[in-house]
Amino acid sequence: MPVESGNSAAARQAKQKRKSHSLSIRRTNSTEQERPTVHRDMLEGQDSKLPMALRSNLLDLFGQIEREFENLYLENIELRREIESLNERLAGEGQTVDGGDLSKGALKTKASHSTSQLSQKLKTTYKASTSKIVSSFKATTSRAVCQLVKEYVGHRDGIWDLSVTRTQPLVLGTASADHCAMLWSIETGKCLLKYAGHAGSVNSIKFHPTEQMALTASGDQTAHIWRYMVQLPLPQPPADISASLDDDVDFSDKDEADGEADGPNECPTVRVASTTLRSHQGVVIAADWLVGGKQVVTASWDRAANLYDVETSELVHTLTGHDQELTHCCTHPTQRLVVTSSRDTTFRLWDFRDPSIHSVNVFQGHTDTVTSAVFTVGDNVVSGSDDRTVKVWDLKNMRSPIATIRTDSAVNRISVSANQRIIALPHDNRQVRLFDMTGVRLARLPRSNRQGHRRMVCCSAWNEENQACNLFTCGFDRQAIGWNINIPALLQEK
Repeated sequence: MPVESGNSAAARQAKQKRKSHSLSIRRTNSTEQERPTVHRDMLEGQDSKLPMALRSNLLDLFGQIEREFENLYLENIELRREIESLNERLAGEGQTVDGGDLSKGALKTKASHSTSQLSQKLKTTYKASTSKIVSSFKATTSRAVCQLVKEYVGHRDGIWDLSVTRTQPLVLGTASADHCAMLWSIETGKCLLKYAGHAGSVNSIKFHPTEQMALTASGDQTAHIWRYMVQLPLPQPPADISASLDDDVDFSDKDEADGEADGPNECPTVRVASTTLRSHQGVVIAADWLVGGKQVVTASWDRAANLYDVETSELVHTLTGHDQELTHCCTHPTQRLVVTSSRDTTFRLWDFRDPSIHSVNVFQGHTDTVTSAVFTVGDNVVSGSDDRTVKVWDLKNMRSPIATIRTDSAVNRISVSANQRIIALPHDNRQVRLFDMTGVRLARLPRSNRQGHRRMVCCSAWNEENQACNLFTCGFDRQAIGWNINIPALLQEK
C-alpha cells in the first residue's frame, strides 16, 4: 500500500481539524486509504506517456480535491437539514400565535418584514446581474441600427487617422504608416487620389474648411499642405460584403504586393506639397486647421505644439508646457481654441480669441496617456485615454468632468457627431462603441470574422452630411470602414 508524502498528510490533517470545528462529519480512514490504491491499480492498466511518479502525484492531488468536494457536499446536506428544522419551528410558532399574544405577533411581523426585505434584495441583485449579461448581448439588437456599408482597402500598412472633406465633393481621406495618404470615393470605395510626398509615416489628415486642400502630419518631422482635385465615379450597386469576406482575410499579414492588386496604383498620385511646415524636432503626430483656415496647429513628440501661418508658412507661436510627448491636437469648429493631448496624462486648452492674451488651462483627471481630446459644438471637451476611460468636460468648469465613461480597453482617437453629439470610441481590442454625452452606452458596432476590424481601431470620424454612410473607422488591419448608424433608432432604443 503506497505511503502518502509528509506534506500531503500534514495538509490533510489541517483540513480535517478545520472541518471538525464546524461539523462532525468525516470519512473513515479506511476509505481514504483504499481509494488511492484502487486508482493506482487502474492507472497501471492504462497507456500513458507520463512518468508513474508524476501520475501518482496528480492522482493524490485530484484525490484531495475530490475529498474537499465531498466534505462540502455533506456540509451542504447538513445545513439544509438545519434550515428545514428552523423553518418548521418558525412555522409552528406562527401557527400558535393568536390575537392575545402581542409579543409573538410583533415577532412574526418583524420576521415577515425582514423576509420581504431579503426577497427584495435578492430580486435587485438578480436584476443587476442579469442586466450586465443582457448589456453584453446588446450588439445583437444594435445590428439593425449599426450596419457596415463599405470597406476601403488599399493601404499597405496600418491606418492611423481619417477624416471627411468639409466641401463638395465629399470624399474620405486616410493617413497610413505606409508613408501615404489616400482619398476615397465614399460610395464606391475606390481610391481617387494618392499623396506620396512624405518620407515617413503619415499620422493624421485634416481638410481645409472651404478649399480643396489637405493637411497631413508625418513622422518625417514635417507637416504638408497639398491641393487635390478629384472626380467622383458613378455609383455602383452595393457589393455583398459577407460573400467577399468568406475567407476571413487577415489584412495585417498580407504581402505588400497584395495591397497593390486592387487599383490604388491606378489613381493619380501627388508627390509635391504646396507648403511644407518645418520647425519640430520630433515626429509630428497630428495637425489641424484653425477656424477660417488661415492658420494651422501641429503637435509633436518634441513636447511642443506649433501655430503656423498658412500663406507665409511662418511659425507664429510655439505652445510649450507639456512634460511628455504630445499625442493629438484639435481645434474648435467656430472659435480660435486649440486643445492638445499628451502622454503626461493631461490635455491643455489654448485660447487665441484675444490676440494680446494667449491663456492656457490644464485639464487633469486621467491616470494614463491622453490619446485625444476633441471639441463638441457646445462648450464641452471630450477626452479619451489609455486608462480605459472617456471623460466629458465643461469648458466653464474644468475642475472635474461632468461625465465619465469606463470601458474595458484603451481608447484611441475619438469623435463626436455634431448634431446628436454621439461619441464614437475606437478601442485597442478591435471594438467600436457609441455613447451619449451623459455616459449612457448606445451601441457596439458589429464585429465578427466576416465583418468589422481585425486589429486595433485607431480612429473614428463622423460624416452626418451623408445619410447612407455617416461614421468611418480605421485601424491596423489596413482598412477603413464606412458604417450606417441609424441615429433616430439608436436614440429610441436608449
